[in-house]
Amino acid sequence: MQPSPAEIARTLAAGHLPAVAHIACRPGPVPVRHVTDNQGRVLLLVPAEGTVATALRPQDGNDDTALVLDIRDVPPMASSPSLGRVWISGWAAQLTGDDARAAALDYADTDACGDLLDIGESQALYRMDVAEVRYERNENLVEIDPDDYAEAAPDPLRNIEFDLIADLADHHMSEMSDYVRRQLGKAARPGDEPKVVRLDRYGFLVRMGGRSARLAFPRPVTDRHDLAHLLHPILCRRCTAHEETAA
Repeated sequence: MQPSPAEIARTLAAGHLPAVAHIACRPGPVPVRHVTDNQGRVLLLVPAEGTVATALRPQDGNDDTALVLDIRDVPPMASSPSLGRVWISGWAAQLTGDDARAAALDYADTDACGDLLDIGESQALYRMDVAEVRYERNENLVEIDPDDYAEAAPDPLRNIEFDLIADLADHHMSEMSDYVRRQLGKAARPGDEPKVVRLDRYGFLVRMGGRSARLAFPRPVTDRHDLAHLLHPILCRRCTAHEETAA
């Protein structure tokens, strides 16, 4: 198993990566700070009197403003392949009162920044309803149904992917190398040193010289603790063998 395009799009849009906005009838693009709520709607946190807030002010009697959010993946390692790029199109409107307070809590679930305390004063919060999602990787463009995008869940390991890969490389290289060779069997070539270069809820991508292989977990993992539980038999084979002997 591996992530679907809708899941990758939700992961890229979650709020852990830099984004730029192309705002209708305005010069740009402009960098924006954002997250997505549990329905995949984009929340934009901007200075109330800044360039972005000025560009987002509705015109011609409208209540909202059309824009496109452009988000590129930033691979965790120099040797890691990119997950690609996502464009999210829709209409953004400023939130006030109870709507702003509820959305601020949603924002804090991903990024509990201090500026959330200044919404309504020096900061403004906008919500963008998603109308179109496009995902590009390796020059292949996929149109994602907005409902599929909304129903998908961001990968729970993306924000800690660098830490996880670095930990495997620093402390478990030998165990991971043995595990990968066992899984690949005859496909593993002598002299190739397997390196984990990407990791998600479904498995990990390993690079060996000029080749790559994806190895799947027995089931999708839910968080870092669940991943540690799943990898324990791989990384602590001696402990597992001792436990089985004792039993």
